[in-house]
Amino acid sequence: MTGVAAALVLTKTTLNIESFMGSIMCIGVSVSNSVMMITFMNDRWREGMPTSQAAVVGAAGRLRPIIMTACAMTTGMLPMALALEEGSQMQAPLGRAVIGGLVCSTLCTLLVLPALFRLLIGPGRPATVSIDPDDPESPAFDANHAHGDASAHPTAETHP
Repeated sequence: MTGVAAALVLTKTTLNIESFMGSIMCIGVSVSNSVMMITFMNDRWREGMPTSQAAVVGAAGRLRPIIMTACAMTTGMLPMALALEEGSQMQAPLGRAVIGGLVCSTLCTLLVLPALFRLLIGPGRPATVSIDPDDPESPAFDANHAHGDASAHPTAETHP
């Protein structure tokens, strides 16, 4: 939203339905990029990398797709934002909002998000949240149940 507001102020564009639609488009792309990056960093962390390394490797792995998405949308919105044709001034706020928001959100996604990942996750190791007694990593793991030990768990036939 900071990038949207900055773009609208710098271009002296008012808030209207078109600029709101542009901000919604921008938020959708930004959230998608952020979720993909967090997923990538989390996967590296769960593979055993320290959080700092997982953040750097995860961000590096998503760098090109995020920049390609931002560049493609920015380039696509540029003719709309410039409003060079007669009557195109009505949709210019949409393009300006998208461009401003994407520039700001791309920088935040690539620079701030990995740092936040490192700060919030901390130096710890991933732990399972499973309570499945068949999952060996679960604190509720039951070795007798997992190996099919019939004496540990009586069946329905043994009850009167």
